[in-house]
Amino acid sequence: MQSRVLCNGVKLPWIGYGTFQIRDAAQCEQCVMDALEAGYRLFDTAAAYGNEAALGTALRGSGLPRDDWFVTTKLWVQDAGYDGTLKAFERSLKALGLEQIDLYLIHQPFGDYYGAWRAMERLYREGAVRAIGVSNFTPERLVDLCMNQEIRPMVNQIEMHPFYQQDLALRVMEDWGATPQAWGPLSEAQRDIFHHRTLTKIADRHGKTAAQVILRWHYQRGVPTIPKTIHKERMTENLSVFDFELTAKEMENIAAMDIGHSEIIDHHCFCTARQINSVKIHA
Repeated sequence: MQSRVLCNGVKLPWIGYGTFQIRDAAQCEQCVMDALEAGYRLFDTAAAYGNEAALGTALRGSGLPRDDWFVTTKLWVQDAGYDGTLKAFERSLKALGLEQIDLYLIHQPFGDYYGAWRAMERLYREGAVRAIGVSNFTPERLVDLCMNQEIRPMVNQIEMHPFYQQDLALRVMEDWGATPQAWGPLSEAQRDIFHHRTLTKIADRHGKTAAQVILRWHYQRGVPTIPKTIHKERMTENLSVFDFELTAKEMENIAAMDIGHSEIIDHHCFCTARQINSVKIHA
């Protein structure tokens, strides 16, 4: 698996396996084992996904050395703040059954994420985590955090796909040394994206699928991705994107698909802040 090097030298695999909404333990374990067999080495979870334990069980039982796989998990808003973050990290570490987490992210830009970040800086300095970052941080929140903390976020995991390309966010991350990582890189199949005329025409020219074209587009933009599927054949398909190249014209055609906003979640909306802050993942 090819990797992108973070600002601190840690290697982040270009394509990882996302586990969002795979809450059933048996299904999650099977999907992770299938993904390992397909060649995935980065696995993305979160305290809020409810599947850290299942992911850890599958990885530890894989027979592969610990250095062969990369685990990302995330801090939920309920646990934001300095002390809450330290406690939440220990819960995640215990659930995963690991001694170290590769990448720890603040899941949402709400609650006391300044206190959370100071705790994550401590965890990073102590070696409990190899890299720290954020998720869903809009450009102004990312810059504000960078300017008021000692260690800058190494990753910002955000929604990104052909319908929501986030060019400004990419430029800001580049300016501040944060590596982008796309969640929902296939647009969660919205707008019938796998049958979009622009993508299918490009796919036919290369003998690929629309999904492969999208993931290749991300790669050529310098954006690592975490596509999610429960189907083994699609896991394999999603990794087969390093043996062709999109032309400049094809990249332009995909750029024209951008609608300029999310149809999944709007982090600028007060309703989103209210909804996310209302979700409790433990007593």
